Amino acid sequence: MKKKLVFITGAGMSAESGIRTFRDSNGLWEEYPVMKVASIQGYHEDPELVIRFYNDRRRQLLECEPNEGHRLVAALENDYDVTVVTQNVDNLHERAGSTNVIHLHGELMKATSSDNPNDPNCIVEIPSDNPGIHIGDKANDGSQLRPFIVWFGEAVPKIEPAIIEVSQADIVVIIGTSLNVYPAAGLINYANNDAKMYLIDPKPVKTSSLRDIHVIQKGASEGMKELTELLKTSNTPQ
Repeated sequence: MKKKLVFITGAGMSAESGIRTFRDSNGLWEEYPVMKVASIQGYHEDPELVIRFYNDRRRQLLECEPNEGHRLVAALENDYDVTVVTQNVDNLHERAGSTNVIHLHGELMKATSSDNPNDPNCIVEIPSDNPGIHIGDKANDGSQLRPFIVWFGEAVPKIEPAIIEVSQADIVVIIGTSLNVYPAAGLINYANNDAKMYLIDPKPVKTSSLRDIHVIQKGASEGMKELTELLKTSNTPQ
């Protein structure tokens, strides 16, 4: 039986692909007040602004490609039972070949109902050749179509499935998200005591966890190359 490997990925996973992050220097928050474009209150106040903001993000995503880090994560499915729990709303993990991805914060290439955003009957794929949502576009329940994004002020419906995956993991790997930023910081608390843990991030990370965490201070692609070699040479049977 393959060992269970769970990745927890954040903005640093996709940064090498050219996806603009929100919090870093020259990030999107410097141009857009966070509560205006990433909160349910902001959407109710100005849905046109919010829809336009995510239309722009979607067009940017379509110009980006998965990086080597994404591809190496997907390649580990050959040897492990891999689940990716991502805070990212892009689809780069899937485009790189990952087959089991849990999106905590929603998916940029999907739209849903303004009234019932988590109703599976209202969630639709947005075609890459026509990637815009427009005022007047309707969901199956007749409400305005909105981005399928989990905003501030909304529940995170995928957190429970993510907790289950982490709790069953033999190996947990965190990429591009600090252990001081939730939900990643909270998720690792559900890992088994004997689970091996790795963290890949080019920036120094202060680990407040009492867990023994192997830190690889590199970007996503170079870090994944090192991790892949470490897993190959690990004494733990695969």
